[in-house]
Amino acid sequence: MARYPLDGDSLLVEVSEGVATITLNRPRQHNALSRQLRNNIRIALQELESDDEVGVIIVTGAGEKAFSVGADLKEFEVVPLTPGEVGIDCPVMQAFESLTKPSIAAINGYTVAGGFELAVNCDIIVASTNARFADTHARVGIVPAWGLTQYLAMLIGPARARYLSFTGNYLDAHTAREWGLALEVLPPDELLPYCHKLAHDILGSDRRTLIDIRAAMRRGLRQTVHEGLLLEADLAKASVERFDAAGFKRTREAVISRGKVQTGSDG
Repeated sequence: MARYPLDGDSLLVEVSEGVATITLNRPRQHNALSRQLRNNIRIALQELESDDEVGVIIVTGAGEKAFSVGADLKEFEVVPLTPGEVGIDCPVMQAFESLTKPSIAAINGYTVAGGFELAVNCDIIVASTNARFADTHARVGIVPAWGLTQYLAMLIGPARARYLSFTGNYLDAHTAREWGLALEVLPPDELLPYCHKLAHDILGSDRRTLIDIRAAMRRGLRQTVHEGLLLEADLAKASVERFDAAGFKRTREAVISRGKVQTGSDG
C-alpha cells in the first residue's frame, strides 16, 4: 500500500507494477464524496502524477453497491457547498486537468451525479453488470460542477445526454456500453482484473508518446468545450449561492426514494 499524505481512510491508494488503484472507501455511505474524500482525491491525483513509477491510474469504489453516489448530501445540510468548491477551477477539477497519465474508471455499482462526473473525467470507463448511471443534479437543484454538461454529450451524444440530465433516470450497464459510455461490461469479480490487464496493455506503449497522444485528444476536446466549462462553472457557483438547506433535504429524500423505485434497491 503506497503511503501518501491522505486524511483518514476515506481513500485508499495502492501501487503495483506501474498501476495505481484509487479506491473510494466509504462503502456504508455508498462512497459519497465528502469534503475529506474530495480533498483526498485531489492529493492522490497530484501525488500519483508526480510519481514516476506510476503509468496508469484506476479509480473504483469500495463494496459492491456503489462506485459513488456523488456529493455527501447530508454533509451539505450541515455545511453548505461553497462556490469555491465547484467548477473548472476547483481543486479536484484542477487535479484532473493537470493529470497527464491515462485513467480508467472501474464502475462497480451506482454512479450518480458527482460520482458520474468523476467517472467521465477518466479516460476509459469499464463497468460491472451491477453498474447503474444517473445524473440527478437537476432533481436536487445543483448544476453539475465537474464537467458533466460538456463531457457526457461528447461520450453518448447530445440527445441521450439531455435525456439523462433532464430526467435523472438510471442507465444500466449494458445500455451504457451500447451508447458508448462504457468500453466493456463484466461480471463483478472480473471487473478489476480486466482493468488491471487493460492498464498493463497501456503500459506497453511508449510513455512519452502516450502522454502526447492523450494530451492532443483532450486538448482537441477542450478547444470546443472550454467556454462551456466556464459557463458550467458560473452556473454551478450561482446554484450554490442560492442553496437552501431545508429545501435541499426534501429534494434529497425525494431523489433517494425515486432511485429506489427505479432500481429496485432497498439500500
